[in-house]
Amino acid sequence: MKLRKVTAASAAVLALAVAATACGSSDSDDSGSSGGGKKIKVGIKYDQPGLGLKEPSGSFSGFDVDVATYVAGKLGYKPSQIEFVETKSADRENALARGDVKFIVASYSINDERKQKVDFAGPYFLAHQDLLVKSGSDISKGTDLNGKRLCSVTGSTSAQNVQKTIAPKAQLKELSGYSECIAGLQSGAVDAVTTDDSILAGYASQDKYKGQFQLAGLKLSNENYGIGVKKGDSATLDKINKALETMVSDGTWKTDVEKNFGPSNYKYEPAPKIGQIVK
Repeated sequence: MKLRKVTAASAAVLALAVAATACGSSDSDDSGSSGGGKKIKVGIKYDQPGLGLKEPSGSFSGFDVDVATYVAGKLGYKPSQIEFVETKSADRENALARGDVKFIVASYSINDERKQKVDFAGPYFLAHQDLLVKSGSDISKGTDLNGKRLCSVTGSTSAQNVQKTIAPKAQLKELSGYSECIAGLQSGAVDAVTTDDSILAGYASQDKYKGQFQLAGLKLSNENYGIGVKKGDSATLDKINKALETMVSDGTWKTDVEKNFGPSNYKYEPAPKIGQIVK
């Protein structure tokens, strides 16, 4: 009788221990759990208002940030488990190849050259190349840029597009970030900044620049923004594409676009179809 009581007590203790172990295992293995859950590193831009911006407080804002957060959520990660990593234009392919980040959402235009190095989910947004000039500037057409000082970012295709197509005599200046180009435009060091209209609209709508700049209104190219993943990572690619489709269908895409671009009166394109590139 005494032996039976001891055995029952031991069984109860063992059952409690197994239950506790199971709970602990769930918390550490589930990427979406709080506390000891896994982290995910996502590449974004730090200097693009309206798309990807690191605020003075250390928080992040912009449409790309919202897309990245939504997608990571569908992959099982809470916002607190996302580590945003700055990925400048010239280093995006290398960051994926090195495994520095799981995916990149950074105004990353899909093109044939880049597709040789990385895989793209999406597109999730369609932008157009344009020019940002000072308010009242006489630069109204791309051909007016011949002989002018044109600024863009190292690794971007925007400046080369202008030189090849409409202003072969433009003086090209490539800097490490768009914020430097905008500062140059403000000071008069450059005559125009060229990149996607979504990026330019974000800068023009900032409080410190309001009224100083204007978009030329040119649609010099179609820029299909995709989410970059490491070449050959088809599993992650498929999950991200499904997440983007859901983001559009549940209304989150439109809400986030209007939240980030609405204040600048930017006329955005409808959500593109996954896998359909607008040439």
